[in-house]
Amino acid sequence: MHRRNILWGAISALPAVFAASRASAATDAAPPQKLKVVYHLNHLDKVSFVLGNIQNHLDGVGGPDHVTIALVVHGQALRAFHLTSANPDLSKRVGQFSKAGLELAACGNTMKSQNVALKDLLPGFLAAERGGVVRIAELQSQGYLYLRP
Repeated sequence: MHRRNILWGAISALPAVFAASRASAATDAAPPQKLKVVYHLNHLDKVSFVLGNIQNHLDGVGGPDHVTIALVVHGQALRAFHLTSANPDLSKRVGQFSKAGLELAACGNTMKSQNVALKDLLPGFLAAERGGVVRIAELQSQGYLYLRP
């Protein structure tokens, strides 16, 4: 009689074991959450360095399908992105980043102080009308990780 109860208990536990293994398999198959990162750039002498970091970041994770990146530029660093004075390499990189879906945000306050409009910046930039630091805070509130190389 005791053996019959053990056998019956084992058989009745099979559906629970099967359900648990299916739930585990579904969890294992779920893709990892796409990382979101905001890069903060305000020093003119760090423009190439930061753009290099962004490219390394994209290369390291397998491209823009695996990470969402925003670049927020303000202060003296914005001068490097003026359409009339940007060097060809920088223009090319910004174009590639824009095509890859990176958000390129220029601080509205800096744009006013430098007397530039969006049309005066390299293509792909958006204006952070309420300010670069405000845009960074907004992105952080949306789960973006903050990087300031």
